[in-house]
Amino acid sequence: MAVLALDTSAAVSVALVDEDGARLAARSADERRRHAESLAPLVDAVLDDAGLDRTDLTAVAVGTGPAPFTGLRVGLVTARTLALALGIDVLGVPSVDGVAVQAVADLGLTPGDEVLVATDARRKEVYWAHYRVVAHEGPHAVPVVETLAGPGVDKAADVAVRLGDAPVDGRLVVVGEGAALYPEHLPVDDDGPLVPDAAVLARLALARRAAGDPLPTEPLYLRRPDVQEPAARLVPATGSPA
Repeated sequence: MAVLALDTSAAVSVALVDEDGARLAARSADERRRHAESLAPLVDAVLDDAGLDRTDLTAVAVGTGPAPFTGLRVGLVTARTLALALGIDVLGVPSVDGVAVQAVADLGLTPGDEVLVATDARRKEVYWAHYRVVAHEGPHAVPVVETLAGPGVDKAADVAVRLGDAPVDGRLVVVGEGAALYPEHLPVDDDGPLVPDAAVLARLALARRAAGDPLPTEPLYLRRPDVQEPAARLVPATGSPA
């Protein structure tokens, strides 16, 4: 039995893990404008790679952002639809949380160290969240972090000011492709993760479900979509006043 994980907050990342969090298969595509076209073939590919069928799935984990409206919606709708059709749970995890716990593992961070995740929000802004490491390894071999601030969306320079004002007891690392886009403001760690890994999201979702934590699938948009329906036009009333 396996858990399928999807993330479309940046690139498209799809993975299968077993109930203990071990990676069974993973695929990704660096598609930032064609999430809908890329996602379904990747889901089929990871199932084929693992020799599994959709009926073998026990849950679907999905990254909830924050991210731009269109790409994020593709992953969430796909996850909810699959879970509904199969009668299984859908587990939502903020994508930035996944990047943070991956950074703890990749960079060997220890309790008391801190992580700033900054992802690309376009419009010369970043989505960001600030974390402190609680444990290097917890259930399902997933690091435990606590959120100190965020998630939010701001100019990279404003995030840098906020970060500079925050006292840090241990080591502070900055990760994520948003930081890589603005190194003059956010000193990105070259060895840190840039985008979410769906397998990490799956392990994080399993650990939080085991702990009884809520796993909502509401998207973290943080701002209104670029394209909006026009406001309704006011039509003058007909007839003469009494």
